[in-house]
Amino acid sequence: MAKTEKKSTTNSFSKFIKWFWILFLSGIAFVALIFLSASWGLFGELPPYEYLENPKTNLASQIISSDGNLLGKFYLDDNRTDIKFEDLPENLVNTLIASEDIRFMDHSGIDARGTLRAFAYLGSKGGASTISQQLARQLFVGVRSRSKLDAIKQKLKEWVLAIRLERSYTKEEIISMYLNIYDFGNNADGIRSAARIYFGKEPKDLKVEESAMLVGMLQNSSLFNPLRREELTLNKRNVVLGQMAKYDYITEAEKDSLQALKMDINYNPESHREGLATYFRMYLHRFMKDWIDKNPKPAMEGDRERYNLYLDGLKIYTTIDSKMQANAEESVNEHMTKLQAEFFHQNTPDRNPTAPFLDLTPEETNGILERAMKTSERWRIMKDLGKSEKEIRESFTKKTEMTVFDWKSATKEKDTILTPMDSIRYYKAFLKTAMMSMEPQTGHVKAWVGGINYKHFQYDNVIQGARQAGSTFKPFVYAAAIDQLRLSPCDTRPDTQYCIEAGKHGNMEPWCPRNSDLKYSGSSYTLKRALANSVNTVTAQLIDEVGPKSVVSMVRNLGLTGDILEVPAIALGTLDVNVYEMVGAYGAFANQGVYVKPVMVTRIENKDGTVLYEYVPETKDVLSKDVSYAIVDLLKGVTQGGSGTRLRTTGANKFRKEYDEIITGYPYELTNPIAGKTGTTQNNSDGWFMGMVPNLVTGVWVGGEERSVHFKSITYGQGASMALPIWGLYMKKNYADPELGISKDDFEKPEDMSIEIDCDKFTSDIKEDKDIEDDLDDLDF
Repeated sequence: MAKTEKKSTTNSFSKFIKWFWILFLSGIAFVALIFLSASWGLFGELPPYEYLENPKTNLASQIISSDGNLLGKFYLDDNRTDIKFEDLPENLVNTLIASEDIRFMDHSGIDARGTLRAFAYLGSKGGASTISQQLARQLFVGVRSRSKLDAIKQKLKEWVLAIRLERSYTKEEIISMYLNIYDFGNNADGIRSAARIYFGKEPKDLKVEESAMLVGMLQNSSLFNPLRREELTLNKRNVVLGQMAKYDYITEAEKDSLQALKMDINYNPESHREGLATYFRMYLHRFMKDWIDKNPKPAMEGDRERYNLYLDGLKIYTTIDSKMQANAEESVNEHMTKLQAEFFHQNTPDRNPTAPFLDLTPEETNGILERAMKTSERWRIMKDLGKSEKEIRESFTKKTEMTVFDWKSATKEKDTILTPMDSIRYYKAFLKTAMMSMEPQTGHVKAWVGGINYKHFQYDNVIQGARQAGSTFKPFVYAAAIDQLRLSPCDTRPDTQYCIEAGKHGNMEPWCPRNSDLKYSGSSYTLKRALANSVNTVTAQLIDEVGPKSVVSMVRNLGLTGDILEVPAIALGTLDVNVYEMVGAYGAFANQGVYVKPVMVTRIENKDGTVLYEYVPETKDVLSKDVSYAIVDLLKGVTQGGSGTRLRTTGANKFRKEYDEIITGYPYELTNPIAGKTGTTQNNSDGWFMGMVPNLVTGVWVGGEERSVHFKSITYGQGASMALPIWGLYMKKNYADPELGISKDDFEKPEDMSIEIDCDKFTSDIKEDKDIEDDLDDLDF
């Protein structure tokens, strides 16, 4: 009996063993069959091996400054820039492994222990997705389906693809690919964009707690978003820090200390309308579109015939210096905030019933507003929708909620309720500006500010806008006269009323320009004194002697391309020019007579670093060294005793109590050699300042969009008050950073100078007056 029981027990155990192995082997066979089925595409098509070995992701094109910083990117949906594993901080890698896949370095794509745990506890103690699986889902599978059957199919595909990825790439490459591919929200595609957008730094500079926050976002960047759900994201960050302590990447004490820290978010949105050098970036966008049209992609570089600015990850190396660009933008903001406050003060309804327009009839005002309405985006959109003109016009009189530009707000925006027509008038009241700074020896443009705020004012006044040059054109007349008539800055001309008769130099009528103060001393002025004080009568004599044709020929060689009539009136700056061309032209004076065309892009590379474009300097000898130095010497006189003297001093601050701030003034006290020229056009519609030191030429223009938007008097309306302060602030900031290397030396004088520039009586000849009024040119004649 005992033997029968023993035999029965043995048979039962044998059957158990037999069925165990049958089930075990069947399970393995089933799993193998599932994997094979997935790999054969029975659960959905898998990407080919070639694609696995070289997965394609959309890469934003990078705009790189001359000092190696990222100015911005061109992208559509994906603001992504790949970064190599060696550029990732160790704390970020450790945080990722501790939080997402602690056995990442040991498995081959699937974490068997984690998978069994997930099955056993139905996911209540954590999932089992490895970093490799998450990468597979990001690259090839997509968002998890809500259908359970489809979700299972997706999971199987992830397993297969994860194993394939592990065979094709190293662990380090998988980590960098995963962090590069993930969308962190707010246009932060990839870890580099995320570090820059949320913390304003490169990934290598991330602190442990910052890395922990970004890794916490990997679970769901929409849910754990510091801008929308700060407390939830903070808690998630602290959970990640707890994981780091659990796996001994940090100590318990370090964990407690880091968890006590607040999230120090330094939000830097990387949109096309925000950030540094916005106007320049939009100029660059046009440049690149033109370059792409003219440079087809080689066949071996991909399936597209043309480069795609938004997807191909081009690297565009520019001449812009990020520090100088920041200095330029800060200077514009500092001055224009105060200048605009004064303009608003002078144009309240009780002071100016036609504000912001000055001295216009109601018909003229209505004409401006009518043109603005018909060229507005609202009009275009409604027209495209098939709305009648009556409906469109009625919409411009209905009040609506809108966000408008506002200097006083920290965000430079405010929410308000206005009719669209009132918003047009509101925006017309803002003074605009343009500023460009260039190295004259190379033509490299170092700073470019096309307006006061790109988001709300997208017209680029550096290169798109052209305004009357005023007295900034006079040095070209002097240069032609000195060059062709062999004059000297010490030669004299009388300050008397001067007329060029009808029929001469293309004049239809006599041309008799007036001095800005309508006074004529009758005494002789050296050319240096005449330019320093912008005496119109002397300039008229010079263009009569040299002829307008010679002046036009010279400025053409200096890069001015607009319509320039060969008539005497151009001597006082009647022609329209832009800041871009004026800076290039003045650069020849600082570069010993050699014109160098301004350049903004030095090199373009593809994503692999292959050079696709390198610029070749465009230069032209226009003036001799002697003549160019003589002009520089004349322009130095402007800052020594003329309208630019305020750069040398501190004083005459205008204080407006209701704004509790200084509106104008000149706290610059620059002592180094400076050559410059102010310019003010009729009715104070345009204020200019062109300033030069040996290795930097900068032009500044300020004015209203409409010529009827201007100050009443030259107290604020002259170039020395509107434009010169921006230059002064900018140069002070540049000089505060010795690494920028901005020269404080004098301009290089030719060894064998043939033109006399040392006038014995010059010191007493120039009027010493800190409050000297600027060179308002009367352009009626």
